Amino acid sequence: MSEATGAPLQSIVLVHGGFVDGSGWEDVYRILKENGYGVSIVQNSTISLADDVATTRRVVGAQRSPVILVGHSYGGVVITQAGNDPKVAALVYIAAFAPDSGESVATLIEDPPPGAPVPPILAPQDGYLFLDRGKFAASFAADVPRAKAEFMADSQVPWGVEALNGAVTEAAWKNKPSWYLIATDDKMIPPAAQELMSKRAGSTLAQVHASHAVYVSQPQAVAALIEKAANAVRAASK
Repeated sequence: MSEATGAPLQSIVLVHGGFVDGSGWEDVYRILKENGYGVSIVQNSTISLADDVATTRRVVGAQRSPVILVGHSYGGVVITQAGNDPKVAALVYIAAFAPDSGESVATLIEDPPPGAPVPPILAPQDGYLFLDRGKFAASFAADVPRAKAEFMADSQVPWGVEALNGAVTEAAWKNKPSWYLIATDDKMIPPAAQELMSKRAGSTLAQVHASHAVYVSQPQAVAALIEKAANAVRAASK
């Protein structure tokens, strides 16, 4: 804690991706809280990128100390734009999209490499996307306990096509340090694509054998990378 303000030395802001809400961060949240960090979880509607960025920036703005901004999956697009906020000290991508300026999820997935798994996304319904419930566990959460994976499938948050098409105007990783956790058994975002985006962003890399839901199945590994980012930022500020 800062002696002057009583605020934590750093704040961690966690941003979820598409089809889910922020509750999946619970175990990561508990680990970071126990280690003395201030932690906030953004609850995005995932209707449009602009709305999600605005919501995330409101949470960032409420923090009293430098922010480590963390995004999973589509949340990586959100933090890439919202991370331009001056309160954000670093970005952490967890099996996430890390677009460049002008890119969106739609542009990043439009030309998948040969043999890459195809996520079981159903045809849009009134402008929203869902994953096939019967294939959710295998594609999104293969290493999550069955009961929890089924709950995640049955409690999906509709993901707006507008959010899928939302393009970043200024990629924060060009001006902020970043870290990236590659999930090597990811069936939603191919690991090779994760590696390509992370290297392009100049991120410090880590990897773990996990599904796309690595933040649920391996919270210790996720929290460890976030803490590495926080420690590096703190050391650089001294």
